[in-house]
Amino acid sequence: MSLLQLKNISKIYGELKALDDVSLEVENGEWLAIMGPSGSGKSTLMNIIGCMDKPSVGEVILDGRDIAKESDKGLTEIRREKIGLIFQQFHLVNYLTAVENVMVAQYYHSLPDEKEALEALERVGLADRAKHLPSQLSGGEQQRVCIARALINHPEIVLADEPTGNLDEANENIVIDIFKQLHNEGTTLIVVTHDPEVGEVAQRMIVLDHGKIKTDRVNPDFGK
Repeated sequence: MSLLQLKNISKIYGELKALDDVSLEVENGEWLAIMGPSGSGKSTLMNIIGCMDKPSVGEVILDGRDIAKESDKGLTEIRREKIGLIFQQFHLVNYLTAVENVMVAQYYHSLPDEKEALEALERVGLADRAKHLPSQLSGGEQQRVCIARALINHPEIVLADEPTGNLDEANENIVIDIFKQLHNEGTTLIVVTHDPEVGEVAQRMIVLDHGKIKTDRVNPDFGK
């Protein structure tokens, strides 16, 4: 059984269909890129997969649970236990150090553990920046703190929204290399991006257009 199944989902706002009868399956350990122009439904799809919203119609089965039928409390629980979120705008707490920002995610999940948080930062190459505030970090370093925060609770899915959108080429390559490492370790990755270079390194890519899946293809060069 697939880790994630979307069955004929639509998201309707008045007369607007942000998503229109979308069906999709994501296997455990798969690396999927979701692409499309502005207004295509990428953000709406990300919010539904990330348990931040529910479809108007259809089923979203994540690890055997139908998100569409969950209460807000249930969605919060699933998001906390199953999903690691990486945002384009970082959303770091500006008065907390890098390691403290990672520990915030632990606080909402179980118990903060500084040693484990430091290990997560080391994993993304930031052990020496653990005590720095966000204002003392570059954009690329802040994004890596976000990745460490997303990974700290060992999520089943890492969901990234435009993770390289605010980064220069060097830092974009660092983030992509981290994603490659995560994939090799068996992490399920779903990356929402407008950047073809980021989309093309994924194992599989879907393109949305006006709320529908326009293309769904496997990358023949993946892993070469």
